[in-house]
Amino acid sequence: MDGLNMKIILAVTNDLAYDQRMMRICSSLAHANHEVELVGRLKKDSPPLPEMPYRQTRLPCYFEKGKLFYAEFNLRLLFWLLFRRFDALCAIDLDTILPCLWASRWHQKPCIYDAHEYFTEVPEVTRRPAIRRIWEGVARYAIPRMSKCYTVGDGLAAILSARYGVPFTSIRNVPFSRQGDSSRTFSEQAAGRPEKIILYQGALNEGRGLEAAIDAMQEIEGAVLWLAGEGDLSLPLREKVKELGLAQKVWFLGFVMPKELPEVTAQACIGLNLLENKGLSYYYSLANKAFDYIQAGLPSIHMDFPEYRKLNEEWQVFELVADLEPTTICEAIRKLLKDEVHYQKLQENCRTAALSLNWEQEEQKLLAVYEFIFPQQQS
Repeated sequence: MDGLNMKIILAVTNDLAYDQRMMRICSSLAHANHEVELVGRLKKDSPPLPEMPYRQTRLPCYFEKGKLFYAEFNLRLLFWLLFRRFDALCAIDLDTILPCLWASRWHQKPCIYDAHEYFTEVPEVTRRPAIRRIWEGVARYAIPRMSKCYTVGDGLAAILSARYGVPFTSIRNVPFSRQGDSSRTFSEQAAGRPEKIILYQGALNEGRGLEAAIDAMQEIEGAVLWLAGEGDLSLPLREKVKELGLAQKVWFLGFVMPKELPEVTAQACIGLNLLENKGLSYYYSLANKAFDYIQAGLPSIHMDFPEYRKLNEEWQVFELVADLEPTTICEAIRKLLKDEVHYQKLQENCRTAALSLNWEQEEQKLLAVYEFIFPQQQS
């Protein structure tokens, strides 16, 4: 791919400062000698953007959320794209797919679809039938017209391929390889700490099992729960912690910049990723935090869902739970806190798995997608 120097624009609806997947994808494309631009939204409280090897653009919007936000952002993105030069567009999820498709048709250039999730099966959509029908209509119209499609795991790739009649490639949301953090033993992690740290990193949104995790902390001694992130449930969760009198056991770290997150993760002894089965998107998810925990040598607790079960069968790096009952979560936490032999075995397996489950390996799949696209451009 050396010397191609094609202009690729990728579009998301979120703030670019916290999107680790897009940082990795855009950096890989830029390092492959493409001219890359990532466009997203500018919020009133958006932090400064970190310096990256690609161009970053944020579109200001009057509306912050809901139908009016999506309508406004899509219109702004469409008109912005119509007057830009590019060789390919990449739409991230359904909420950017229409302007990317229409602009690519106008310019007669290929359009790629990156499904970070099964958009019509996320909890915020499944509980609103009318909204779900609208997004499903968008999907059925736009996805078959894409030049290439990929998503975050094999399970979702198979489901989306079958539903929309086009092949999806799996490009997992794995981090860059990190050395050092995973070399410590359980005893070294715990040394000098009056309390061990249980970490959840990610959005504080519906369906993430956060209420159950907080409930479980009522029965856990000698540990604190750190919640690194913000979201729709930020205020309700804080109120819940206050009502239960858990202010000393549950800490809200707020938004954590991606470059600072490894340092936070390195302080923890257990990672959490607890999803409710509220739609196929979560049931077949393969969250980036699961791989972040592995890369940090951090044993973690996940739901016994297909993708995590499959990964655990291969590497034995997780403690899987069957449900979100507080007693179930307590048992899993206590097992990792008290069984040092079991903990160290999981940690050693994390170190082994981290050699394969990293972006340096996974990015080859991404580059293959664009190798497929750009010969069409040159013909």
